[in-house]
Amino acid sequence: MDRAEIEELVYRSCLLLDDRDFKGYLDLCDDEFRYTITAHSPEIRKDLIWLDHDKKGMQTLLEQLPRHNSDHSPLTRHATVYKIDVDQTKNEANVVSALQVFKTDLDGGATALFAVGKYLDTVKLDDGRPKLARRVVKLDTRMLGIGFHIPF
Repeated sequence: MDRAEIEELVYRSCLLLDDRDFKGYLDLCDDEFRYTITAHSPEIRKDLIWLDHDKKGMQTLLEQLPRHNSDHSPLTRHATVYKIDVDQTKNEANVVSALQVFKTDLDGGATALFAVGKYLDTVKLDDGRPKLARRVVKLDTRMLGIGFHIPF
């Protein structure tokens, strides 16, 4: 498995989420996939866990989105892969990517930076194509407002 295939997995995950193609996104994930959103709070000197789901939990969350009272402003994810460490013994790679999320308001169309953080991905390299085994979204941004249920 070469670096380009692993990078493409990260970039494709962003494109699918931007397009709200949640089935396509989940198809990129291993059966044992786990998704977590965290942020560090300097006030209490601890990490906060905002979301923590396995693949089935993510599927349920994404299927329920139309029933949520949520902000429907489109999000655009911009990831830049910084580092890929391949562990041949585990047949996986640990990937660190910078993440910027932009939000475009439905009313007026203004676009602004919404969130900044990192993707800390574990990628399985079995079966000839990479799959997301774990994604930890470690946000620097802690003020997101209400009504956002779509993963980053």
